[in-house]
Amino acid sequence: MSTPLISVKDLTLSFKTDEGLVKAVDNVSFDIAPGEVMGLVGESGSGKSVTAKSLMLLNPDNAVYDPKSSITLNVDDQSVDVFSLKKASEQMIIRGGAISMIFQEPMASFAPAISIGEQMVEQLMIHSTMNHARAKEISIEMLTRVGIPDPAQRFGQYAFEFSGGMRQRAMVAMALSTKPKLLIADEPTTALDVTIQAQVIDLMKDLVKEFHMAILFITHDLGVIAQTADQVAVMYLGKLIEKGSVRQVLRNPQHPYTQGLLDALPRLDDLDRPLKPVEGDIPSPLDRPSGCVFNTRCPVTLGNECETIIPKFTTNKDGQQVACLLAQTQEAEA
Repeated sequence: MSTPLISVKDLTLSFKTDEGLVKAVDNVSFDIAPGEVMGLVGESGSGKSVTAKSLMLLNPDNAVYDPKSSITLNVDDQSVDVFSLKKASEQMIIRGGAISMIFQEPMASFAPAISIGEQMVEQLMIHSTMNHARAKEISIEMLTRVGIPDPAQRFGQYAFEFSGGMRQRAMVAMALSTKPKLLIADEPTTALDVTIQAQVIDLMKDLVKEFHMAILFITHDLGVIAQTADQVAVMYLGKLIEKGSVRQVLRNPQHPYTQGLLDALPRLDDLDRPLKPVEGDIPSPLDRPSGCVFNTRCPVTLGNECETIIPKFTTNKDGQQVACLLAQTQEAEA
């Protein structure tokens, strides 16, 4: 089996608050291979963005990582222990070097008083030895590649002069200009209309093929995941509950939560079918349920067992993994 580009093992993260330690991510493990697109899905508050920011050590200072947590980046024939990178100079490999990130709201990510082009030039000069002229040339080339019209003119404009779709494209261009090995895309299409959304998705798929780049694609939209990802991991209240290929998980969901997310999607072949939401609300991290974290909303709970036993991952014959006592029972009976 080939070496993964990045390997996350037993990631557990809490935040220091006035109410004490609040667990946001609980024992999360996954690998992403070079050139692979992995979708991380779940409702708001599931811990998706916190997990992604951990790969770049971007969580705030009140974040506390469990000592057993491990993140290993394998790049240029070397293994980098991410948690060992203490100095800013050491962290450059995961912050704009081998890893880049597209944030959910690019308007809040670009400095409003500095032109888009100068921000691109600045990050290129930080992460390379190129001069200003060469950095400008690369920046304009990347703006061209992502489909921004009149890139030389747009280079000198500010974020507020760009439409939402163009800002998102500029963010993609900026993230890709350093030629990262892994691109983290945090809800990159949420604020876009469907036409621009489709264009951004097609762009990212093309870039994966061209640069052989891996992507961690964070979204709550399973329709987007079906179009873009190779693998998918479903997250709920800080825990991964199902993992597998997109085909496996979307066609044959094993966890009741995954099934609920799919049932909540509108279907073009049955427009009269009422939308069926997942009942209830995601609990507060301050009041995490005991046992299975989904037991307070699960329509097929086994009762006392689900309220007391934390389910472990089981793997079916196709390699699909699920953390559910019901699935374990069915596997044992098969």
